[in-house]
Amino acid sequence: MKILMLTWEYPPRVVGGISRVVYDLSHRLIKDGHDVTVVTYRDGDTPYYEDDKGVKVYRVDNYMINPNNLIDWVMQLNFNMVAKANQIIQEQGQFDVIHAHDWLVAYAAKTLKNSYNIPIVATIHATEAGRNSGIHDETQRYINDTEWMLTYEATEVIVNSNFMKGELQRLFGLPFEKINVVANGVNLNKFTGMDRDYSFRRRYAMDNEKIILFMGRLVYEKGIQHLIAAMPKVLAGYHDAKLVIAGRGGMLDELRAQADALGISNKVYFAGYMNGKDVERMYKAADISVFPSTYEPFGIVALEGMLAERPIVVSDAGGLGEIVEHRETGMKSYCGNPNSIADSILELLYNPELCANIVKKAKQKVKNDYNWAKIAQDTHFTYQKAICETMAEKQRKEMEQEKNQKTKNAKTAEKGLSNIIAFKKRQAYA
Repeated sequence: MKILMLTWEYPPRVVGGISRVVYDLSHRLIKDGHDVTVVTYRDGDTPYYEDDKGVKVYRVDNYMINPNNLIDWVMQLNFNMVAKANQIIQEQGQFDVIHAHDWLVAYAAKTLKNSYNIPIVATIHATEAGRNSGIHDETQRYINDTEWMLTYEATEVIVNSNFMKGELQRLFGLPFEKINVVANGVNLNKFTGMDRDYSFRRRYAMDNEKIILFMGRLVYEKGIQHLIAAMPKVLAGYHDAKLVIAGRGGMLDELRAQADALGISNKVYFAGYMNGKDVERMYKAADISVFPSTYEPFGIVALEGMLAERPIVVSDAGGLGEIVEHRETGMKSYCGNPNSIADSILELLYNPELCANIVKKAKQKVKNDYNWAKIAQDTHFTYQKAICETMAEKQRKEMEQEKNQKTKNAKTAEKGLSNIIAFKKRQAYA
């Protein structure tokens, strides 16, 4: 199968979770014998074309004209994606399916679908309404409407959790059978052969301190403010604890001020953005990883924490609540509740046996349910559904056209016969 992936981020450009999903899915599909082409945005000095272990990656610039805002930037990117995809199709032939990732590539996907009659499979990784707890201004409304348009144009839609399936049905009125739940996955070899690096760990905490780790963007929906609010109770119950926050985002100054106001600045370390091996070292250095999101369609970070063989604490929001079984594969706290977060952390700090059981079951669950071989098969099945539906729709249209043509021919013949009869009647009368 020839697959065209449209995405605004692909490694080394990593903005959110889409980049890792597209990367891992594409490489697994290649292993399964498919042909995958990615068209994405060129960031920095990355090459315009790259053969990434079998995945053909084409990167496009935005226009030299500076856009007025994000919406203009996205539209300009879509124009260049269409131009590049057209060139690829002319040189290499037709694609079987377009896989569009989120609203940022919606217009390119729609244009190519209509130009070449290629079915779209759209993955909605998150919604604008979900990220912002509703729609509050015209920019958000535009993005929300574009998301709806993409799901409308798509033959099949993929979401990563049952929570997201319900959200799309509620927001966009999509038919139940059009939405396919395909979980995200994680590279099972991510931590293979890796032990705790104590020299790395000592950059952030003393040997006697237990590291409570948050890994993610510093934005409201990730709930880091609730974790900081939980720390006074944690420290009151277990003094030798240290919160390490790895990530960047618009809330950094606000979160620093929150830690100062609570008097726990010496127990909260803002480690900044991490990438590559430092991310894996940090997971291994931690004693507990906490993901207290208020909105989370899925939560790949939770899988990484589980695979790193460290107990995790998550909120019961969205997809996180589906990944973790309380006291079995992790601890679940009430969404937005610092007191509940603190209780879960303290229980793990004081119960090594519970931690050991959780770690063992969690790793096994990740291997069984969130491996890319299974996810790629489920995605391929969705591609097949989309292609079959498009072919069936094409056949229905052809049959309808044939029927209309027969009806038209019959009416023409009937009209011709009527004219002949009328002519003969006139001759007989004459």
